[in-house]
Amino acid sequence: MITNPPRLFEHPNMALSSLSISEPLIAMRLTEGTKSEALRFLAQRPIQNVVMIGMIRDNGIESEFNRGHFYGCRNPAGSLVGVALIGHAVFIDARRDEALRQFAELAQQFPRTHMLMGETELIGRFWNYYYAPNGQPGKRLGREVLFELNVPPPPFERVPGLRPAEISDLERVLPVHASMALAESGVDPLRVDEDGFRLRCLRRIAAGRTWVLVEQDKLIFKAEIVSETPEVIYLEGVHVHPQFRGQGHGSRCLAQLSRQLLQRTRSITLLVNQEQRQAQRFYQRLGFVSRGWYDTIFLQNQTEIV
Repeated sequence: MITNPPRLFEHPNMALSSLSISEPLIAMRLTEGTKSEALRFLAQRPIQNVVMIGMIRDNGIESEFNRGHFYGCRNPAGSLVGVALIGHAVFIDARRDEALRQFAELAQQFPRTHMLMGETELIGRFWNYYYAPNGQPGKRLGREVLFELNVPPPPFERVPGLRPAEISDLERVLPVHASMALAESGVDPLRVDEDGFRLRCLRRIAAGRTWVLVEQDKLIFKAEIVSETPEVIYLEGVHVHPQFRGQGHGSRCLAQLSRQLLQRTRSITLLVNQEQRQAQRFYQRLGFVSRGWYDTIFLQNQTEIV
């Protein structure tokens, strides 16, 4: 059980390391020509920025698959002091408070934003900038622990059937992934955006980023690689069929998958809800270590798309 707030290991350029707003900053849309610059900036904090780095590496700066636009905030010398993805979801790395304020003003122009996600302190400041002037809409807050694994997990019995999902697995994966999204956000993606959700699941399967164990036509285990970089792989959607829980399937599958993934990246990260003590202990037994608190805010009046 985690009884104290986990320590957040950071690059020296921590988010909001300087709260000075004395120097004027300029926020603007990033273009494909700024891709290398943006990646260098985000790579200074690879664990915290793994989602944005992965999107840029996979899709580029300008792509409909990002479901939003990347913005940069520059100081008078032209150097980046903040990068944000603003659209369906909001992800931010702001190293000046003024940059965070400017990103918040930009985000107000996207009425269909569904989710804000990031380090607890940063998201708290952003929320105050984002909605304080006009009142706060209904929201659903999830506080989570960031876990990291950077050493191979303990040995377990091998699982021969664990494999990347195939296109034929889509109808098994789709309802499970949707039910997990509904439980987390309160929005059923199959109801509000079935075609788009199906396409995104299919694209992830085609990229070899959904891993499954299927036995007797049942999806026993599932895990999703949301973002992959040479430094970090970010997992979500780790699921064990209810009928097969408590039998070691999750430990064996995730340990085997983690060993494979650590051959191509330095660490693996994932988020676990702070209330899910049993899940936290599960990951800790596999060698995952807590690295910090994250907040995810789902905007309850913005359910047109997920």
